[in-house]
Amino acid sequence: MDARSFRLALASGLLVVLAACASAPPEVSRMDKPASTAVAPATDTPAAEYVAAEEESEPAGHSGFRLLTKATNALMSRVALADQAATSIDLQTYIFNDDPTGRLVAAHLLAAADRGVRVRLLVDAIESPDPKLFDALDAHDNIEVRLFNPFGSRDPGKLSTMLQMLHEFGRLNRRMHNKSFIVDNRVAIIGGRNIGDEYFDASEGSNFRDLDLLAIGPVVRNASQAFDAYWNDETAVPTRAYGSRHDDPESLDALRGRLDKSARKFEQSDYAQAVLAELPHGATEVRPGDWFSGPAELVADQPAKAEARGEEPQLSIGPRLRQVLESAQSEVVMTSPYFVPGDDEIRLLLDLVKRGVKVSVLTNSLASTDHAAVHGAYAQRRRALLEGGVRLFEIRPHPELAPSAAIATSGADVALHAKSFVVDRRHVFVGSLNMDQRSKLLNTEMGLVVDNPELAAAVVGFFASATAPANAYEVVVDKPGADLHWVTEEGGQRKVLDHEPEAGLGKRTKSLLSRLLPVDNLL
Repeated sequence: MDARSFRLALASGLLVVLAACASAPPEVSRMDKPASTAVAPATDTPAAEYVAAEEESEPAGHSGFRLLTKATNALMSRVALADQAATSIDLQTYIFNDDPTGRLVAAHLLAAADRGVRVRLLVDAIESPDPKLFDALDAHDNIEVRLFNPFGSRDPGKLSTMLQMLHEFGRLNRRMHNKSFIVDNRVAIIGGRNIGDEYFDASEGSNFRDLDLLAIGPVVRNASQAFDAYWNDETAVPTRAYGSRHDDPESLDALRGRLDKSARKFEQSDYAQAVLAELPHGATEVRPGDWFSGPAELVADQPAKAEARGEEPQLSIGPRLRQVLESAQSEVVMTSPYFVPGDDEIRLLLDLVKRGVKVSVLTNSLASTDHAAVHGAYAQRRRALLEGGVRLFEIRPHPELAPSAAIATSGADVALHAKSFVVDRRHVFVGSLNMDQRSKLLNTEMGLVVDNPELAAAVVGFFASATAPANAYEVVVDKPGADLHWVTEEGGQRKVLDHEPEAGLGKRTKSLLSRLLPVDNLL
Protein backbone atom coordinates (compact mmCIF):
# COMPACT_ATOMS: atom_id res chain seq x y z
CA MET A 1 0.00 0.00 0.00
CA ASP A 2 1.47 3.35 -1.07
CA ALA A 3 1.50 6.41 1.20
CA ARG A 4 -1.54 8.00 -0.44
CA SER A 5 -3.61 4.81 -0.12
CA PHE A 6 -2.53 4.48 3.50
CA ARG A 7 -3.65 8.05 4.25
CA LEU A 8 -7.02 7.41 2.60
CA ALA A 9 -7.49 4.21 4.57
CA LEU A 10 -6.52 5.96 7.79
CA ALA A 11 -8.92 8.82 7.08
CA SER A 12 -11.74 6.36 6.34
CA GLY A 13 -11.02 4.52 9.56
CA LEU A 14 -11.07 7.73 11.55
CA LEU A 15 -14.41 8.65 10.00
CA VAL A 16 -15.84 5.29 11.04
CA VAL A 17 -14.56 5.78 14.59
CA LEU A 18 -15.91 9.33 14.60
CA ALA A 19 -19.33 8.15 13.48
CA ALA A 20 -19.38 5.41 16.11
CA CYS A 21 -18.14 7.62 18.93
CA ALA A 22 -20.35 10.55 17.99
CA SER A 23 -23.62 8.65 17.86
CA ALA A 24 -26.75 10.30 19.19
CA PRO A 25 -28.26 9.24 22.53
CA PRO A 26 -30.35 6.06 22.45
CA GLU A 27 -33.81 6.44 21.01
CA VAL A 28 -36.27 5.71 23.79
CA SER A 29 -39.76 4.41 23.19
CA ARG A 30 -42.72 5.32 25.39
CA MET A 31 -42.55 1.86 26.96
CA ASP A 32 -38.90 2.38 27.89
CA LYS A 33 -39.63 5.87 29.24
CA PRO A 34 -43.10 6.08 30.80
CA ALA A 35 -44.32 9.58 31.57
CA SER A 36 -44.81 10.38 35.24
CA THR A 37 -45.89 13.40 37.24
CA ALA A 38 -45.59 14.69 40.79
CA VAL A 39 -47.67 12.89 43.40
CA ALA A 40 -50.38 14.71 45.34
CA PRO A 41 -48.95 16.57 48.36
CA ALA A 42 -48.52 14.30 51.39
CA THR A 43 -51.03 14.85 54.18
CA ASP A 44 -50.67 12.21 56.89
CA THR A 45 -47.10 12.54 58.18
CA PRO A 46 -45.97 14.80 61.04
CA ALA A 47 -43.90 16.90 58.64
CA ALA A 48 -46.78 17.21 56.15
CA GLU A 49 -49.22 18.14 58.90
CA TYR A 50 -46.84 20.81 60.19
CA VAL A 51 -46.29 22.27 56.72
CA ALA A 52 -50.03 22.20 55.98
CA ALA A 53 -50.73 24.09 59.21
CA GLU A 54 -48.08 26.69 58.31
CA GLU A 55 -49.58 27.11 54.85
CA GLU A 56 -53.08 27.58 56.26
CA SER A 57 -51.84 30.31 58.61
CA GLU A 58 -50.46 32.37 55.73
CA PRO A 59 -52.42 34.75 53.48
CA ALA A 60 -53.88 33.10 50.39
CA GLY A 61 -51.31 32.61 47.68
CA HIS A 62 -48.31 33.24 49.92
CA SER A 63 -45.41 30.80 50.24
CA GLY A 64 -42.98 30.42 53.13
CA PHE A 65 -39.18 30.50 52.96
CA ARG A 66 -36.04 29.97 54.97
CA LEU A 67 -32.63 31.05 53.69
CA LEU A 68 -29.93 28.37 53.80
CA THR A 69 -26.67 30.29 54.09
CA LYS A 70 -24.65 27.72 56.07
CA ALA A 71 -23.43 24.91 53.84
CA THR A 72 -23.69 22.36 56.66
CA ASN A 73 -27.32 23.30 57.21
CA ALA A 74 -27.98 23.03 53.47
CA LEU A 75 -26.60 19.48 53.43
CA MET A 76 -28.29 18.24 56.58
CA SER A 77 -31.62 19.81 55.59
CA ARG A 78 -31.55 17.70 52.43
CA VAL A 79 -30.69 14.61 54.47
CA ALA A 80 -33.42 15.31 57.05
CA LEU A 81 -36.03 15.93 54.36
CA ALA A 82 -35.12 12.66 52.63
CA ASP A 83 -35.53 10.87 55.96
CA GLN A 84 -38.98 12.42 56.45
CA ALA A 85 -40.20 11.63 52.92
CA ALA A 86 -43.35 9.54 52.80
CA THR A 87 -44.33 9.44 49.13
CA SER A 88 -41.82 11.06 46.77
CA ILE A 89 -38.44 12.73 46.27
CA ASP A 90 -37.69 14.59 43.04
CA LEU A 91 -34.07 15.72 42.72
CA GLN A 92 -32.84 17.77 39.76
CA THR A 93 -29.21 18.89 39.62
CA TYR A 94 -26.36 19.82 37.33
CA ILE A 95 -23.71 17.93 39.33
CA PHE A 96 -24.01 14.90 41.62
CA ASN A 97 -20.54 13.86 42.74
CA ASP A 98 -19.53 10.40 43.89
CA ASP A 99 -17.75 11.79 46.98
CA PRO A 100 -18.50 11.66 50.74
CA THR A 101 -21.42 14.12 50.69
CA GLY A 102 -22.73 12.75 47.39
CA ARG A 103 -22.68 9.24 48.82
CA LEU A 104 -24.37 10.51 52.01
CA VAL A 105 -27.25 11.96 49.99
CA ALA A 106 -27.40 8.80 47.85
CA ALA A 107 -27.59 6.64 50.98
CA HIS A 108 -30.59 8.58 52.29
CA LEU A 109 -32.30 8.48 48.90
CA LEU A 110 -31.82 4.71 48.90
CA ALA A 111 -33.17 4.42 52.46
CA ALA A 112 -36.24 6.40 51.42
CA ALA A 113 -36.77 4.10 48.43
CA ASP A 114 -36.54 1.09 50.75
CA ARG A 115 -39.48 2.59 52.70
CA GLY A 116 -41.54 2.75 49.52
CA VAL A 117 -40.82 6.37 48.54
CA ARG A 118 -40.71 7.03 44.79
CA VAL A 119 -37.39 8.68 43.90
CA ARG A 120 -36.83 10.44 40.59
CA LEU A 121 -33.28 11.66 40.00
CA LEU A 122 -32.59 13.90 37.00
CA VAL A 123 -28.94 14.86 36.45
CA ASP A 124 -27.21 16.71 33.68
CA ALA A 125 -25.09 14.22 31.76
CA ILE A 126 -21.96 16.33 31.25
CA GLU A 127 -20.83 16.04 34.87
CA SER A 128 -22.49 12.74 35.83
CA PRO A 129 -20.32 10.43 37.95
CA ASP A 130 -19.13 6.90 37.36
CA PRO A 131 -22.09 4.85 36.08
CA LYS A 132 -21.71 2.43 38.99
CA LEU A 133 -23.43 4.91 41.33
CA PHE A 134 -26.41 5.97 39.21
CA ASP A 135 -26.95 2.68 37.42
CA ALA A 136 -26.95 0.73 40.69
CA LEU A 137 -29.44 3.18 42.21
CA ASP A 138 -31.60 2.76 39.11
CA ALA A 139 -31.72 -0.98 39.79
CA HIS A 140 -33.97 -0.25 42.79
CA ASP A 141 -37.67 -0.69 41.99
CA ASN A 142 -38.52 2.70 43.51
CA ILE A 143 -35.69 4.74 41.96
CA GLU A 144 -35.42 5.95 38.40
CA VAL A 145 -32.44 7.94 37.10
CA ARG A 146 -32.51 10.00 33.92
CA LEU A 147 -29.68 11.91 32.25
CA PHE A 148 -30.31 15.24 30.58
CA ASN A 149 -28.93 15.70 27.05
CA PRO A 150 -26.51 12.78 27.28
CA PHE A 151 -23.67 11.57 25.10
CA GLY A 152 -24.16 8.74 22.64
CA SER A 153 -22.43 6.32 25.00
CA ARG A 154 -23.08 5.94 28.72
CA ASP A 155 -19.51 6.40 29.94
CA PRO A 156 -17.45 7.90 27.08
CA GLY A 157 -13.69 7.96 27.45
CA LYS A 158 -11.64 11.07 26.77
CA LEU A 159 -11.24 10.39 23.05
CA SER A 160 -14.92 9.54 22.60
CA THR A 161 -15.94 12.63 24.56
CA MET A 162 -13.72 14.82 22.42
CA LEU A 163 -15.01 13.36 19.16
CA GLN A 164 -18.63 13.64 20.22
CA MET A 165 -18.10 17.25 21.26
CA LEU A 166 -16.53 18.00 17.89
CA HIS A 167 -19.37 16.29 16.05
CA GLU A 168 -22.30 17.59 18.16
CA PHE A 169 -20.92 20.66 19.88
CA GLY A 170 -24.08 22.67 19.27
CA ARG A 171 -26.18 20.15 21.20
CA LEU A 172 -23.74 18.99 23.86
CA ASN A 173 -22.73 22.56 24.74
CA ARG A 174 -26.27 23.13 26.07
CA ARG A 175 -26.62 21.95 29.65
CA MET A 176 -29.29 21.68 32.38
CA HIS A 177 -28.05 23.89 35.23
CA ASN A 178 -31.27 23.71 37.34
CA LYS A 179 -31.20 22.68 41.01
CA SER A 180 -34.22 21.54 43.01
CA PHE A 181 -34.89 19.02 45.78
CA ILE A 182 -38.63 18.40 46.26
CA VAL A 183 -40.05 16.11 48.96
CA ASP A 184 -43.65 14.87 49.09
CA ASN A 185 -44.68 17.81 46.88
CA ARG A 186 -44.76 19.75 50.19
CA VAL A 187 -41.23 21.10 50.69
CA ALA A 188 -38.56 22.16 48.20
CA ILE A 189 -34.97 23.37 48.30
CA ILE A 190 -34.14 25.60 45.32
CA GLY A 191 -30.97 27.59 44.77
CA GLY A 192 -27.38 27.36 43.64
CA ARG A 193 -25.97 24.24 45.30
CA ASN A 194 -25.15 21.04 43.44
CA ILE A 195 -24.55 17.76 45.27
CA GLY A 196 -20.86 17.45 46.17
CA ASP A 197 -18.29 18.19 48.87
CA GLU A 198 -17.34 21.67 47.64
CA TYR A 199 -20.97 22.86 47.92
CA PHE A 200 -21.25 21.83 51.57
CA ASP A 201 -17.90 23.01 53.01
CA ALA A 202 -16.64 19.42 53.04
CA SER A 203 -13.79 19.79 50.54
CA GLU A 204 -10.20 20.13 51.70
CA GLY A 205 -9.37 22.12 48.55
CA SER A 206 -11.87 24.90 47.88
CA ASN A 207 -15.46 25.43 49.02
CA PHE A 208 -18.25 27.60 47.69
CA ARG A 209 -20.23 30.29 49.49
CA ASP A 210 -23.72 29.62 48.22
CA LEU A 211 -27.43 30.18 48.84
CA ASP A 212 -30.57 28.03 48.76
CA LEU A 213 -34.16 28.73 49.69
CA LEU A 214 -36.17 26.16 51.64
CA ALA A 215 -39.75 26.64 50.47
CA ILE A 216 -43.27 25.59 51.45
CA GLY A 217 -46.60 26.65 49.98
CA PRO A 218 -47.98 27.02 46.45
CA VAL A 219 -44.57 27.65 44.91
CA VAL A 220 -43.59 24.04 45.70
CA ARG A 221 -46.32 22.75 43.42
CA ASN A 222 -44.98 25.07 40.71
CA ALA A 223 -41.51 23.59 41.24
CA SER A 224 -42.96 20.09 40.83
CA GLN A 225 -44.58 21.10 37.55
CA ALA A 226 -41.24 22.43 36.31
CA PHE A 227 -39.55 19.17 37.32
CA ASP A 228 -42.18 17.16 35.45
CA ALA A 229 -41.61 19.21 32.30
CA TYR A 230 -37.91 18.31 32.31
CA TRP A 231 -38.43 14.73 33.43
CA ASN A 232 -40.82 13.95 30.58
CA ASP A 233 -38.95 15.94 27.92
CA GLU A 234 -37.25 13.98 25.14
CA THR A 235 -33.86 15.34 26.24
CA ALA A 236 -34.09 13.30 29.49
CA VAL A 237 -32.89 9.73 28.79
CA PRO A 238 -33.22 6.86 31.31
CA THR A 239 -29.89 5.33 32.27
CA ARG A 240 -31.28 1.88 31.52
CA ALA A 241 -31.60 2.85 27.85
CA TYR A 242 -27.86 2.23 27.59
CA GLY A 243 -28.12 -1.40 28.71
CA SER A 244 -25.79 -0.89 31.68
CA ARG A 245 -23.92 -3.80 33.21
CA HIS A 246 -24.44 -2.25 36.65
CA ASP A 247 -28.24 -2.01 36.60
CA ASP A 248 -28.87 -5.26 38.50
CA PRO A 249 -29.52 -6.48 42.08
CA GLU A 250 -25.90 -7.49 42.60
CA SER A 251 -24.66 -3.99 41.75
CA LEU A 252 -27.28 -2.48 44.07
CA ASP A 253 -26.12 -4.75 46.92
CA ALA A 254 -22.52 -3.76 46.27
CA LEU A 255 -23.53 -0.10 46.34
CA ARG A 256 -25.25 -0.55 49.70
CA GLY A 257 -22.01 -1.84 51.16
CA ARG A 258 -20.02 1.04 49.68
CA LEU A 259 -22.49 3.65 50.95
CA ASP A 260 -22.56 2.11 54.45
CA LYS A 261 -18.76 2.15 54.60
CA SER A 262 -18.64 5.76 53.43
CA ALA A 263 -21.30 6.79 55.98
CA ARG A 264 -19.37 5.25 58.87
CA LYS A 265 -16.21 7.09 57.81
CA PHE A 266 -18.19 10.32 57.40
CA GLU A 267 -19.63 10.07 60.93
CA GLN A 268 -16.10 9.92 62.37
CA SER A 269 -14.73 12.87 60.39
CA ASP A 270 -13.81 16.33 61.63
CA TYR A 271 -16.49 17.62 59.28
CA ALA A 272 -19.19 15.70 61.15
CA GLN A 273 -18.01 17.28 64.41
CA ALA A 274 -18.16 20.72 62.79
CA VAL A 275 -21.75 19.99 61.69
CA LEU A 276 -22.74 19.12 65.26
CA ALA A 277 -21.11 22.32 66.52
CA GLU A 278 -22.90 24.48 63.95
CA LEU A 279 -26.26 22.73 64.18
CA PRO A 280 -26.75 21.80 67.86
CA HIS A 281 -30.53 21.73 67.38
CA GLY A 282 -30.49 19.92 64.06
CA ALA A 283 -30.98 21.06 60.50
CA THR A 284 -33.51 23.73 59.52
CA GLU A 285 -35.67 21.62 57.14
CA VAL A 286 -39.23 21.89 58.61
CA ARG A 287 -38.38 22.53 62.24
CA PRO A 288 -41.01 24.71 64.01
CA GLY A 289 -40.21 28.40 63.82
CA ASP A 290 -40.72 31.51 61.76
CA TRP A 291 -40.87 31.53 57.97
CA PHE A 292 -40.41 34.45 55.62
CA SER A 293 -43.81 34.73 53.98
CA GLY A 294 -44.83 36.47 50.79
CA PRO A 295 -45.94 36.24 47.17
CA ALA A 296 -43.48 34.17 45.18
CA GLU A 297 -42.87 33.06 41.62
CA LEU A 298 -41.06 29.95 40.47
CA VAL A 299 -39.16 30.92 37.32
CA ALA A 300 -37.72 28.20 35.10
CA ASP A 301 -36.45 28.04 31.54
CA GLN A 302 -38.34 25.71 29.24
CA PRO A 303 -36.52 22.44 28.49
CA ALA A 304 -36.74 23.35 24.80
CA LYS A 305 -34.11 26.04 25.44
CA ALA A 306 -31.57 23.22 25.36
CA GLU A 307 -32.48 22.55 21.73
CA ALA A 308 -33.03 26.12 20.54
CA ARG A 309 -30.94 27.66 17.82
CA GLY A 310 -29.89 31.09 18.91
CA GLU A 311 -31.60 33.17 21.56
CA GLU A 312 -35.33 32.55 22.04
CA PRO A 313 -36.46 34.82 24.92
CA GLN A 314 -39.86 33.14 25.24
CA LEU A 315 -38.09 30.00 26.50
CA SER A 316 -35.98 31.84 29.07
CA ILE A 317 -36.39 33.40 32.52
CA GLY A 318 -34.12 36.27 31.47
CA PRO A 319 -36.85 38.71 30.40
CA ARG A 320 -38.79 38.20 33.66
CA LEU A 321 -35.71 38.80 35.80
CA ARG A 322 -34.87 41.87 33.76
CA GLN A 323 -38.33 43.26 34.59
CA VAL A 324 -37.59 42.86 38.29
CA LEU A 325 -34.22 44.60 37.95
CA GLU A 326 -35.68 47.42 35.86
CA SER A 327 -38.23 48.12 38.61
CA ALA A 328 -35.44 49.22 41.00
CA GLN A 329 -35.87 52.66 42.52
CA SER A 330 -33.07 52.83 45.10
CA GLU A 331 -30.76 49.78 45.24
CA VAL A 332 -29.67 46.57 43.52
CA VAL A 333 -27.41 44.11 45.36
CA MET A 334 -26.22 41.20 43.21
CA THR A 335 -24.05 38.09 43.61
CA SER A 336 -22.85 36.17 40.56
CA PRO A 337 -19.76 33.93 40.67
CA TYR A 338 -19.38 34.08 36.90
CA PHE A 339 -20.16 37.69 35.98
CA VAL A 340 -19.98 38.31 32.23
CA PRO A 341 -22.81 40.73 31.42
CA GLY A 342 -23.52 41.35 27.76
CA ASP A 343 -23.89 44.79 26.25
CA ASP A 344 -27.60 44.86 27.10
CA GLU A 345 -26.97 43.92 30.72
CA ILE A 346 -24.18 46.49 31.06
CA ARG A 347 -26.50 49.19 29.70
CA LEU A 348 -29.18 48.08 32.16
CA LEU A 349 -26.85 48.39 35.16
CA LEU A 350 -25.43 51.73 34.02
CA ASP A 351 -28.92 53.11 33.31
CA LEU A 352 -29.96 52.13 36.83
CA VAL A 353 -27.01 54.09 38.23
CA LYS A 354 -27.94 57.10 36.09
CA ARG A 355 -31.42 56.97 37.64
CA GLY A 356 -29.91 57.18 41.10
CA VAL A 357 -30.01 53.47 41.92
CA LYS A 358 -27.07 52.13 43.93
CA VAL A 359 -25.75 49.01 42.18
CA SER A 360 -23.32 46.65 43.95
CA VAL A 361 -22.04 43.34 42.56
CA LEU A 362 -20.08 40.55 44.27
CA THR A 363 -18.21 38.04 42.11
CA ASN A 364 -15.07 35.91 42.31
CA SER A 365 -11.57 37.30 42.27
CA LEU A 366 -9.08 35.78 39.84
CA ALA A 367 -7.51 34.01 42.81
CA SER A 368 -10.79 32.47 44.02
CA THR A 369 -12.46 31.54 40.73
CA ASP A 370 -12.49 27.99 39.41
CA HIS A 371 -12.84 29.32 35.83
CA ALA A 372 -10.05 31.76 35.05
CA ALA A 373 -11.25 32.13 31.45
CA VAL A 374 -14.58 33.48 32.71
CA HIS A 375 -12.73 35.96 34.90
CA GLY A 376 -10.83 37.16 31.85
CA ALA A 377 -14.09 38.01 30.10
CA TYR A 378 -15.35 39.76 33.25
CA ALA A 379 -12.10 41.72 33.56
CA GLN A 380 -12.72 43.27 30.13
CA ARG A 381 -15.98 44.73 31.44
CA ARG A 382 -14.74 45.97 34.82
CA ARG A 383 -13.64 49.44 33.80
CA ALA A 384 -16.89 50.37 32.02
CA LEU A 385 -18.91 49.25 35.03
CA LEU A 386 -16.71 51.03 37.57
CA GLU A 387 -16.53 54.26 35.61
CA GLY A 388 -20.30 54.09 35.22
CA GLY A 389 -20.78 53.99 38.99
CA VAL A 390 -21.28 50.27 39.69
CA ARG A 391 -19.51 49.02 42.83
CA LEU A 392 -17.58 45.77 42.29
CA PHE A 393 -16.45 43.37 45.01
CA GLU A 394 -14.36 40.23 44.51
CA ILE A 395 -14.29 37.49 47.11
CA ARG A 396 -10.96 36.54 48.69
CA PRO A 397 -9.89 32.88 48.62
CA HIS A 398 -8.49 33.21 52.15
CA PRO A 399 -10.91 35.39 54.14
CA GLU A 400 -9.91 36.44 57.63
CA LEU A 401 -13.33 35.34 58.88
CA ALA A 402 -14.04 31.72 57.87
CA PRO A 403 -17.67 31.41 56.73
CA SER A 404 -18.18 28.15 58.63
CA ALA A 405 -16.71 25.97 61.35
CA ALA A 406 -16.03 23.27 58.74
CA ILE A 407 -13.81 25.60 56.69
CA ALA A 408 -12.14 26.93 59.82
CA THR A 409 -11.29 23.33 60.73
CA SER A 410 -9.98 22.32 57.28
CA GLY A 411 -8.34 25.60 56.29
CA ALA A 412 -9.78 25.19 52.78
CA ASP A 413 -10.03 28.03 50.25
CA VAL A 414 -13.28 29.89 49.64
CA ALA A 415 -14.98 30.79 46.35
CA LEU A 416 -18.34 32.27 45.45
CA HIS A 417 -21.15 30.20 43.93
CA ALA A 418 -24.31 32.05 45.06
CA LYS A 419 -26.57 33.49 42.38
CA SER A 420 -28.92 36.13 43.77
CA PHE A 421 -30.05 39.71 43.63
CA VAL A 422 -32.11 42.00 45.84
CA VAL A 423 -34.06 44.98 44.52
CA ASP A 424 -34.97 47.86 46.85
CA ARG A 425 -34.54 45.61 49.90
CA ARG A 426 -37.81 43.89 49.02
CA HIS A 427 -37.73 41.72 45.89
CA VAL A 428 -35.36 38.74 46.03
CA PHE A 429 -34.09 36.31 43.42
CA VAL A 430 -32.23 33.15 44.47
CA GLY A 431 -31.52 30.43 41.94
CA SER A 432 -29.09 28.80 39.53
CA LEU A 433 -28.65 31.62 37.00
CA ASN A 434 -25.35 33.49 36.69
CA MET A 435 -25.21 36.87 34.99
CA ASP A 436 -23.20 35.52 32.09
CA GLN A 437 -23.78 34.60 28.47
CA ARG A 438 -23.79 30.84 29.11
CA SER A 439 -26.75 31.13 31.48
CA LYS A 440 -28.50 33.54 29.13
CA LEU A 441 -28.01 31.64 25.88
CA LEU A 442 -27.03 28.02 26.51
CA ASN A 443 -27.88 26.54 29.90
CA THR A 444 -31.34 25.98 31.29
CA GLU A 445 -31.86 27.73 34.64
CA MET A 446 -34.39 28.19 37.43
CA GLY A 447 -34.97 30.08 40.67
CA LEU A 448 -37.42 31.87 42.95
CA VAL A 449 -38.54 35.49 42.94
CA VAL A 450 -39.95 36.46 46.34
CA ASP A 451 -41.54 39.67 47.60
CA ASN A 452 -40.55 39.90 51.28
CA PRO A 453 -38.49 42.65 53.01
CA GLU A 454 -37.28 40.38 55.82
CA LEU A 455 -35.95 37.76 53.39
CA ALA A 456 -34.41 40.59 51.37
CA ALA A 457 -32.65 41.82 54.52
CA ALA A 458 -31.27 38.31 55.15
CA VAL A 459 -29.83 38.07 51.62
CA VAL A 460 -28.37 41.58 51.93
CA GLY A 461 -26.83 40.40 55.22
CA PHE A 462 -25.17 37.51 53.38
CA PHE A 463 -23.84 40.01 50.84
CA ALA A 464 -22.57 42.35 53.57
CA SER A 465 -20.71 39.52 55.31
CA ALA A 466 -19.15 38.27 52.07
CA THR A 467 -18.06 41.77 51.02
CA ALA A 468 -16.64 42.83 54.38
CA PRO A 469 -13.11 44.29 53.90
CA ALA A 470 -11.56 41.28 55.66
CA ASN A 471 -13.33 38.86 53.29
CA ALA A 472 -13.26 40.57 49.89
CA TYR A 473 -11.56 43.12 47.67
CA GLU A 474 -13.39 46.18 46.42
CA VAL A 475 -12.16 47.12 42.95
CA VAL A 476 -11.97 50.89 42.55
CA VAL A 477 -10.86 53.46 39.97
CA ASP A 478 -10.17 57.04 41.04
CA LYS A 479 -11.05 58.66 37.72
CA PRO A 480 -11.75 57.64 34.13
CA GLY A 481 -8.68 56.09 32.53
CA ALA A 482 -6.82 55.66 35.84
CA ASP A 483 -5.41 52.34 37.02
CA LEU A 484 -7.62 49.91 38.92
CA HIS A 485 -6.91 49.18 42.58
CA TRP A 486 -8.04 46.45 44.94
CA VAL A 487 -8.94 47.62 48.45
CA THR A 488 -9.10 45.17 51.34
CA GLU A 489 -8.25 44.85 55.01
CA GLU A 490 -5.68 42.70 56.77
CA GLY A 491 -5.40 42.58 60.53
CA GLY A 492 -7.68 45.58 60.79
CA GLN A 493 -5.48 47.68 58.51
CA ARG A 494 -6.62 49.02 55.14
CA LYS A 495 -4.54 47.74 52.24
CA VAL A 496 -4.55 48.93 48.62
CA LEU A 497 -3.12 46.76 45.81
CA ASP A 498 -2.39 47.76 42.21
CA HIS A 499 -2.67 44.30 40.59
CA GLU A 500 -4.89 41.19 40.65
CA PRO A 501 -4.31 39.85 44.19
CA GLU A 502 -3.08 36.37 45.07
CA ALA A 503 -3.46 34.90 41.57
CA GLY A 504 -0.74 32.58 40.26
CA LEU A 505 0.84 32.53 36.81
CA GLY A 506 -1.46 29.76 35.52
CA LYS A 507 -4.65 31.65 36.26
CA ARG A 508 -3.24 34.90 34.94
CA THR A 509 -2.31 33.20 31.67
CA LYS A 510 -5.74 31.59 31.22
CA SER A 511 -7.44 34.87 32.02
CA LEU A 512 -5.31 36.72 29.48
CA LEU A 513 -5.89 34.13 26.75
CA SER A 514 -9.66 34.36 27.19
CA ARG A 515 -9.48 38.10 26.54
CA LEU A 516 -7.81 37.41 23.20
CA LEU A 517 -10.32 34.81 22.00
CA PRO A 518 -13.92 35.42 20.82
CA VAL A 519 -15.51 33.05 23.33
CA ASP A 520 -17.71 35.36 25.45
CA ASN A 521 -20.89 33.60 24.33
CA LEU A 522 -19.56 30.29 25.71
CA LEU A 523 -18.67 31.63 29.18
